[in-house]
Amino acid sequence: MSINKRFSFRRIFGVLALIYLAITLIVAGVFIVLSTKNNELSSENLITEKEFLDQGISLVFNAFFFYFTLNAFYWRIANREKAAKFLKPVGLGVLAQCAYHYLLFLLFNDDNVILSVDDVERGDPLPVGMMAASYLMIATFYVSISFLVAYLTSLRDARKQNQVLKQQKIQLELENAQANYKFLKSQINPHFLHNTLSFFYARSLPHSAELSEGILTLSAIMRYALSEGNAKEGRASLKDEVEHLQNVIRINQLRFNNKLNVQLQVEGNINGARIVPFVLITLVENALKHGDLKSAECPVVFSIHLHGKKFYFYSHNKKKAGAKEHSTGIGLDNIKKRLTLAYGNKCLLQVKDSAEYYTTELTIDPL
Repeated sequence: MSINKRFSFRRIFGVLALIYLAITLIVAGVFIVLSTKNNELSSENLITEKEFLDQGISLVFNAFFFYFTLNAFYWRIANREKAAKFLKPVGLGVLAQCAYHYLLFLLFNDDNVILSVDDVERGDPLPVGMMAASYLMIATFYVSISFLVAYLTSLRDARKQNQVLKQQKIQLELENAQANYKFLKSQINPHFLHNTLSFFYARSLPHSAELSEGILTLSAIMRYALSEGNAKEGRASLKDEVEHLQNVIRINQLRFNNKLNVQLQVEGNINGARIVPFVLITLVENALKHGDLKSAECPVVFSIHLHGKKFYFYSHNKKKAGAKEHSTGIGLDNIKKRLTLAYGNKCLLQVKDSAEYYTTELTIDPL
């Protein structure tokens, strides 16, 4: 019979050998303790040649038994086959266990098998019926253990497979988004744009210092955005990311005559640290878009902390009154996918969206 191998014979044999060894050591320990209290017990009674042979045969048989039943059960469970498909391995497993124990009885038991219940009352060996029932119970136990192990293993494998598929889906979506971004970027000549903004900056200097500052800041923002954050191996300099945030906040201040109540706090040595690019700017732009930027009592707060390799970002803003701007939530979903792909379970993004306030917290440990 062909067997699809999810469980290798070598591994099953090794696990069973360890279990048998552990049981033997426990029994030996108990025997030693009892022998100190009972002088009639001796080491000769501990392991006889008959017992040693019995355990050896048991180890080999059960290794083959679990090898066939585990693999048979596993693939039926994994393929979600009907209950009728399980009858064959169950029946063969029970039959094999019963036959094995009966053969052991014939090989190692010198007592005669009797049929009379009266013999049991006189202290004679168990009758055939009770012996068969005991074999059936033992066989059912072994088959149940095999089914349970196969079932739990299939659940674990399915969970791992779902995680792999989820990661692959995230990767494909990010690659698609990256391809779209590169296509849009290819439609814009960054050198032409930078040179044009530099020209406007030079021409505006004699007329308005504020306008020229705005053009220069916009030029820095566009240059950084089109350079993909100067990312290397998917990471950008945290210092450059912070400067990018400062430029975005500054350009918004110029738009509203420096009347925005926005605070950016940075703690820790960010030099040399690297982070996935454009994650922070997306969170900042979201707050600037939907927040009440002119509230005197509740400023928009952005806080960045880097202590050792633990990174923490905090954003808190009061929501604007009146009609809400439509949000697709694509930006936030994209951030979650990128963070999951880059950091796995080492990062945690929490969003608290109440009726009046909006708060985001991002922790990456280690960065």
